[in-house]
Amino acid sequence: MKKVGFCGISGSGMSALAQVLNAKNIEVRGSDRSFDNGKDEANKKALESVGIKIFPQDGSMVTDDLDCLYVSTAVEDSIADIKKALEKNITIKKRSDLLAEIFNDYRYSVAVGGTSGKTTVTAMIGYILDKLNKKPTVINGGLLKNYLDHKGIPNVILNGGDICVVEADESDGSIEKYNPFIAVVNNIGLDHKNVDELKSLFTDFVKKAKGGAVVNRDCKNSEDLLTVNQNVVTFSVKNPDADVYVTNIKPLPNGLEYKLEGHVFRLKLIGEFNAANAAVAVAACSLLGIDKLQAAKVLEGFSGTKRRLDIIGVTDNNITLIDDFAHNPDKVYASAKALRDYEGRLLIMFQPHGFAPMRMMGRQIMKSFADTLQKEDKLFMPEIYYAGGTVTRDISSKDLIDYAVSLGLNAEFYNTKAEIKEVLCKIAKPGDRIVIMGARDNSLPVFCQQIIDDINSTIGEK
Repeated sequence: MKKVGFCGISGSGMSALAQVLNAKNIEVRGSDRSFDNGKDEANKKALESVGIKIFPQDGSMVTDDLDCLYVSTAVEDSIADIKKALEKNITIKKRSDLLAEIFNDYRYSVAVGGTSGKTTVTAMIGYILDKLNKKPTVINGGLLKNYLDHKGIPNVILNGGDICVVEADESDGSIEKYNPFIAVVNNIGLDHKNVDELKSLFTDFVKKAKGGAVVNRDCKNSEDLLTVNQNVVTFSVKNPDADVYVTNIKPLPNGLEYKLEGHVFRLKLIGEFNAANAAVAVAACSLLGIDKLQAAKVLEGFSGTKRRLDIIGVTDNNITLIDDFAHNPDKVYASAKALRDYEGRLLIMFQPHGFAPMRMMGRQIMKSFADTLQKEDKLFMPEIYYAGGTVTRDISSKDLIDYAVSLGLNAEFYNTKAEIKEVLCKIAKPGDRIVIMGARDNSLPVFCQQIIDDINSTIGEK
């Protein structure tokens, strides 16, 4: 290939792959409706900084000499780029096809799957391997805080070695396309697919792993995976029989500490689930011949990924703004539970995305909030985020808030984020934590900063 186009290039998966091909000296072009609407400007500039040319999503990117057009699952066949590619008989492939092609070409390929924690675990494994000079290529769905000073969007680590680590998505079934040397399954829980379907997908995934698999000893839905590969390494925060057993997990002011094989280690991340994530990463690296304690020591320098309990800032009157990607029942529960380890009222705005996902798991998400939030905490929700395309709008955030109230939650519905911002700025008090939680909506980190600015402005006026 000499020249390719990416339709929907601002998405985390698409932008990462675009940068990988760009590093191989392939001419890369891209388009995205977010750019056309004046959004995601930082992504646009970052992609242009590494030589990727951005076009309007009007078909102008698709010329006769284009070898392939890669499309995101978030775009429809009706948009101009795809129509033009079809007219010109140019090959069209999905993002997942390209990721599988790149991944399967590596000698030591590590695919990180599971319904929660994939992004952080992928980043942790990549960080350990990079710091130990194993020269991995890492393709991730989140922004890597340790690599924010790199050119481009920091959701990739580009090296020339024979190891590739990727975040393997099960939501669209594309995990079936990977032939991993090492298969990692963090957990299995309700997300975009039902649990029985996920069990089947992950069973095939683990069976194929030539070098072995990493399986969660604490996850009931993962029990069957323990016997489908001859070389399974288990991890746990509860079971001492696991191969990698993390214990004595304690919250620290800016992170946590834990014990592994009698040694104490620290992380810059909060929450028991991040101690489990560290155990996964250590287990995966052990299958590549890396000493467990050495891997855990390296992880002490890991700063995390953006939008995972990410502290955006603190207002002048000591109100902390936190941005978090949690969007399924397990993630919401884990994030809220981690936040409850620390003092301060929680004011959470949950931005649900997708009408189909909310039909499937909206009530379970409300249950996760009910199981973790206290009486003084408050939950706010705007209407379900709509990313475009054809959808059936037969559920509303108001339906979910009504259910949350029936569970005893202090919860309120507003049509827009702007209305919620106004309420948050009025009721927030010193010591509160305002948490903006949700996926897909790339404006949420900016929304956090706007709240900080508005509160500080109000303080200045008094």
